[in-house]
Amino acid sequence: MTNAFVINGGKPLKGEITPQGAKNEALQVISAVLLTEQKVTISNIPDIKDVNKLIELLGDMGVIVEKTASDTYTFIAKDIDQDFFQSESFKTKGGGLRGSIMIVGPLLARFGKASIPKPGGDKIGRRRLDTHFLGFEKLGARFDYNPEDGFFNVDASNLKGTYILLDEASVTGTANIVMAAVLAKGTTTIYNAACEPYLQQLCKMLNRMGAKISGIGSNLLTIEGVTVLGGTDHRLLPDMIEIGSFIGLAAMTGSEITIKDVKYPELGMIPDVFKRLGIKLELRGDDIYIPAQDHYEIETFIDGSIMTISDAPWPGFTPDLLSIVLVVAIQAKGAVLIHQKMFESRLFFVDKLLDMGAQIILCDPHRATVIGLDKQVQLRGISMTSPDIRAGVSLLIAALSAQGKSTIYNIEQIERGYQNIDTRLKALGADITRI
Repeated sequence: MTNAFVINGGKPLKGEITPQGAKNEALQVISAVLLTEQKVTISNIPDIKDVNKLIELLGDMGVIVEKTASDTYTFIAKDIDQDFFQSESFKTKGGGLRGSIMIVGPLLARFGKASIPKPGGDKIGRRRLDTHFLGFEKLGARFDYNPEDGFFNVDASNLKGTYILLDEASVTGTANIVMAAVLAKGTTTIYNAACEPYLQQLCKMLNRMGAKISGIGSNLLTIEGVTVLGGTDHRLLPDMIEIGSFIGLAAMTGSEITIKDVKYPELGMIPDVFKRLGIKLELRGDDIYIPAQDHYEIETFIDGSIMTISDAPWPGFTPDLLSIVLVVAIQAKGAVLIHQKMFESRLFFVDKLLDMGAQIILCDPHRATVIGLDKQVQLRGISMTSPDIRAGVSLLIAALSAQGKSTIYNIEQIERGYQNIDTRLKALGADITRI
């Protein structure tokens, strides 16, 4: 029996909501505890499946994990059980978790070897892992893929700093290579490095542990290898995808919502993109206040042509919010072209929105044109299944704005990335029930 959400939509919401800690940052900084024998404390950790599985995996490896508050853990990675990495248990747990790839860099750096089962995760086209392994190879690691048991085995007993030009600015790839390079001999430079706030957070954390990383926030990182790292305390940023989702939710349901503690300078162009859709928002301290809006109008370009919103590596607009922008545009006044450049098949949930009454033309796997209804017609509730984690929340927003009852199945996909989303939305007045 799978879980589902039943939503009675069409009602405005009201109140305050606090974003959870950033999932994508969590997977990186939690893996980084493997780089030291000393105690590392991490706070603002979101209570979600992907993160909890990674923490559990660290415990299985021999890391002493202690939960000291609802969102805070301490980790001591003094004694790591090397045999665990050849076990069936590791294959099952590591294989079922996309974030498990993130432990490879730290393990290589500290122990000179690692094995990793082929990872799982979201179905959003081909998400290659080549970047990670090409980077490790440049640092001097040798690896072989064993198709018999499905493991990658990596030998890195002699990592040396080098110049690396990444073939793509992969966030996880950059993070993994940085973690491998901090303990390598000599200097590593990584060009075309990802520079997302999450990655900046990881680098700042590693520097507090004794690493020597410069160029943080740019696409050229320089890492002088050190011999040992120490412990530190680290607090995760709020999840910018949640913040963007809540801005979209407020606009689409005509709700007055305050999003608390958003770390506004780290949001990049996210607020501006929502403003381009005509959404009013104001910064109050470090909170974003969104007034109840009867309607919002999409801007055009200066020459009057249709607005295009596309994703790009940071500091461009994050691909994780394009699904949200697409849904919110349904009830805007005007038209917008959504261009999903970085992943294929992430727009394949628009059929559900069409069933609800949205006016969308799916041009190809990467582009969709949304013709806004300007709240003249309400969407209607339907039964649907969530294909991936971001589409799931977009469908949830659509359902909350729709007339009548919607049922969303496969909510495990949503809950991989959003903690207690139903109870938090209920606190704003949403009519949402878990069955």
